[in-house]
Parts: sequence; structure tokens; C-alpha cells
Amino acid sequence: MSTAHRNRIQKFKVALSEENIHLKTLKDLCFDGIPFEGGIRALCWKILLNYLPLDQTLWETFLKKQRQVYSQFLKEMIIQPGIAKANMGFSREDVTLEDHPLNPNPDSRWNTYFKDNEILLQIDKDVRRLYPDMAFFQCPTDYPCQLILDPQNDYETLRRRVEQTTLKAQIVNRNRSGVTNVSSPGKSLNLYPSNEYAVLPCGTEAHWEVVERILFIYAKLNPGIAYVQGMNEIVGPIYYTFATDPNSQWKEHAEADTFFCFTNLMSENRDNFIKSLDDSQCGITCKMLSVYSMLKHKDLELYHKLEEQNIKPQYFTFRWLTLLLSQEFLLPDVIRIWDTLFSDQDRFHFLILVCCAMLILIRDSLLVGDFTVNMRLLQDYPISDIHTILTKAKELQDNS
Repeated sequence: MSTAHRNRIQKFKVALSEENIHLKTLKDLCFDGIPFEGGIRALCWKILLNYLPLDQTLWETFLKKQRQVYSQFLKEMIIQPGIAKANMGFSREDVTLEDHPLNPNPDSRWNTYFKDNEILLQIDKDVRRLYPDMAFFQCPTDYPCQLILDPQNDYETLRRRVEQTTLKAQIVNRNRSGVTNVSSPGKSLNLYPSNEYAVLPCGTEAHWEVVERILFIYAKLNPGIAYVQGMNEIVGPIYYTFATDPNSQWKEHAEADTFFCFTNLMSENRDNFIKSLDDSQCGITCKMLSVYSMLKHKDLELYHKLEEQNIKPQYFTFRWLTLLLSQEFLLPDVIRIWDTLFSDQDRFHFLILVCCAMLILIRDSLLVGDFTVNMRLLQDYPISDIHTILTKAKELQDNS
């Protein structure tokens, strides 16, 4: 470790040791990248995503309460209707019409259960191959959810629920227009057989199952948006960062902490996932046009070239913006980009600057390429040097 890096870590430790953390000081440090050592990045993200209060004296009480809240969500939302009553000694004669699977009432527990299964199957398909180039999400977590796995409790794993459902794949297709193009081409949308991955020993669960649970609970709590394909790519890097925290006391609660941080991030980003808002001022269409508007201001020649070839921003910036570039780079690079995005005062405006920088950095290739070549460049971005991209984006910001 270089002296400069050690000094940088020390600056973070000083900033994080304050009883009342000075947010601007911390953001200035984080903007240039956050060290992983000592769990510094995971802690900073919890602050930058407005999860942890700035007053450290409140942390213990706050975290205890939030984790209890999440535990209650698990109890209320991941339960198989009917099992609880059966285990409490109810006989078949005691089962009411309300509890019957064929009850036509749209508000019945069974009807809700079947509708939830449609969402669950979509989530399941997406999370099983989250970051397929990494083994992490297929490996067992050191901290499986005991509330779910304890055979004495009336709860079942979501994996088991998926395996037992008889819903047909075609009723699971809930993708909004365009979102099917969000994930990378290598990711299949087929429902994977349960034996595709090695069966984990009893009492264990893979990291992808934890992510699945987080997304399912989010969908239950936010029925207006529920789950849209691509949300798995947003929650994945957050969970990975928290679940690899070297501090075991933080790592043990990675699931609950990820859920609340993801919820906070989605509160800022959710409009991108709501189709009815696409053409509104806060919708994704406006943001995609903002990339071209900025490009027109910063590089008129390149802007005219893309316009001349009829390369519309939605052909590539939809994925860039909606998924916060999580599909364009390797996970460690995505995490580094997010260090900067999360620490910028206007994080999603800076994302537009990053997208514009990405275009300008490959301008020479774009200016000589035809439509096919340029679309290939934009959909499979060729530059992997994150430092160069972020430096260019900061330069554009400073010259605005």
C-alpha cells in the first residue's frame, strides 16, 4: 500500500470519527473514490444514501430499529397463506371461504399470493444470473436468514415457492416497453430449472436468494411500481458492497441495510422505471434528451454526426441512465463510478455528465463510423478506464 493511499484512508477515518459527521467534507473525499479497506466504502455509502444519520450517537438505536422493521417485513410478506392457521391447529372444516385457493375475491389472501408469484418469478429469473462472470452471488452467504430457514417457523424460502408454483411462464412477462433491452445480451430471460445450480446444503442460502428477497419485499411495499426488470442490477452492487464488508457486525446485517439503502436510492431513481412518467419532466425520456442536449453544447460536430445517422439517445442511453451504468462496466468499476455519483450533490445530473463524457471520449471512432459500427460502439462501450471517464465528466462539469 502506497503512502498516498494510507494517508487517504487516514483522512476517511478522521472524517468518520466525528461525532457529527460533516457531510460536505465526507462527500469531497468520496468523490475521488472510497477505499474498501476497513469497511470504509460500505459505511460511506450508508451515509451518502441517507440511511445512517450524521449524528453517530444515534446509530445504535437507529440500526436496531431498522433491522427490527425489516424482520417484521419478512414475517408479514414472505409467508405461505394457510400454513400459519394449519400449524395453529385449525381443521379442514375451520377453513373459511376467504382462505380457500379458489376464492374469486380479488382481495383474498390466496389471490394476492398468486399475483405475488407472478412478480416473484420475474425477480427469480433476473437474480439467478446476477453478474454471471462472478461466483459471489452463487456462493452461500455466511449469514442466512434464520427466520426463513428455521423449520419451527411458518415461513418458506422464496426459492421453494418458485419451485412449487404452477404458473406458466407467459403470464410472467411483465416487462415494460423497452426494458427487455436493459439487461446485457448474454442474460437470458428464460426461467431456469431449479437444478441449474448446485444444491446448497440444508440451512444455507446463496447471495442471489438474499437479493431476491430484498426485491420481493420492495415490490410488496411499493405496489405502484412493484418490480421492473433491471432493478436487480441496481440492488446488486449495493448488496455486494455491504455483504463483503470486512467488519462482521456490519456484514451480518447486509440484507436489511441493503434493503433500506436500495429503497432510498429508488426514491430518487424510480421515475425511470415508471412507463407512464416516461415523457414527463421527471421521466427517462427527458433525461435521455438531456444527454444529447449537453453533447450539442459540448461537441456540436459529434452531435450532428449522431443526428445525421439517426442514432437516437434512447437506443443506448436508456440502459446507461436507468441502470446507472451497471451494465456497461465490470462490477468493481461500477462501484467506483457509484462512489462519485453518490457523493455528488446532484448525483443524477452528474450521471448525465458521465454519459456525455463517454460519448466525447470515443468521438474519433464515432465520427468515422457508419450507423452499424457506431451502434455497436455505443451498446458495447469500448473504454474500460473509469478514471479517464470520470475525469472527463468532472472537466465538463467545471466548464459548464
